[in-house]
Amino acid sequence: MTAIDEVKNPETLWERFTANIVRILISIAIPTITFIILRAIFIFLRDTDAPTWLTAIVAIIWGVGGVALLYVIANYIVDQFSDKWKARLIPFIFIGPAVAILFYFLALPTLRSFYLSLLDRTGSFVWFKNYAFVFTNKTMLEAFKNNLYWLIFGTGMSVGFGLIIAVLADRVHPALENLVKSIVFMPYAISMIGASVIWRFVYDFRPVGAEQIGLLNAIIVGLGGEPQAWLIQGPWNTFFLIIILVWLQTGYSMVILSAAIKGMPRELMEAARIDGATEVQVFFRITIPYIAGTLVTVTTTVVIFTLKIFDIVKGMTGGNFGTEVIANQQVTQMFDFGDFGRGSAIAIVLLILVIPVMYYNLRNFSEQTEAF
Repeated sequence: MTAIDEVKNPETLWERFTANIVRILISIAIPTITFIILRAIFIFLRDTDAPTWLTAIVAIIWGVGGVALLYVIANYIVDQFSDKWKARLIPFIFIGPAVAILFYFLALPTLRSFYLSLLDRTGSFVWFKNYAFVFTNKTMLEAFKNNLYWLIFGTGMSVGFGLIIAVLADRVHPALENLVKSIVFMPYAISMIGASVIWRFVYDFRPVGAEQIGLLNAIIVGLGGEPQAWLIQGPWNTFFLIIILVWLQTGYSMVILSAAIKGMPRELMEAARIDGATEVQVFFRITIPYIAGTLVTVTTTVVIFTLKIFDIVKGMTGGNFGTEVIANQQVTQMFDFGDFGRGSAIAIVLLILVIPVMYYNLRNFSEQTEAF
């Protein structure tokens, strides 16, 4: 039937319109019902008196099976439409739930945090008084200063050491290369608190004359020196904590940068060496420019991670002795002092600090994608 015939026959147009409306309502209703059922079952599992291990197993099986069921149903519904309607519905059915989840778990908590940041601990509006506290309080200013140290030295050494190890490991025998990379990457698998426990034994201090169980002080005493209280000597204690971050993050940087280096054309480097370029010139004029995109991505990722640093400081010093950082002060204000207004204001400030780095990272990734 042609378009002219359809215009002459209103019943055909009405039937198609009605059919499309019904299909759209079904496409919305079925996923919604599926979500409601999933939520009801998870609430039932949460509140049941069954053994925890059994509840966990059923939740995992039902979670995977439920999501798979939702996908099958949604895919079947979309296949019933014409190509034109498929293009219209696919974003809502397949991307819509992800957007809704992001909105619920990211956007809404951010808006709620901003609202709380305008209140004092009694729930009264104080507007931007909490933000004035963030930028004038002595402890907060110390936290900003320490976070700057973490950003400059923590990020710089993590990425720098990772790049150096990646370049050097690329030139040795593959078996030795894999061994070195495995050893360097191993700390990355350790949690922050786990790393803090390990390094507390490294920095442990006992009075002069007592047996030193801390690795660093045991070495110093063995060499004839006196033990040092590493974690209470400011401002160096902040740098001792930064070493833990470097120990953890160097492996991550090394793995990503090593993959980028291995993707370089060997002919390019060999041609530079034939033309008389030294290894240093090859590194700075060929290797660095070639992996610049990856280097920026790794650096910005470590920067974001460093801005949110919390676990190491909490586990090692609790923010005492001049080692306070922004995220730890946020937790202190909220859970130790019970001031959710100030804690939320610190969280919003931390979010604002992270956004430019995230934007730059996403823009750089987009430019790399377009280049390919």
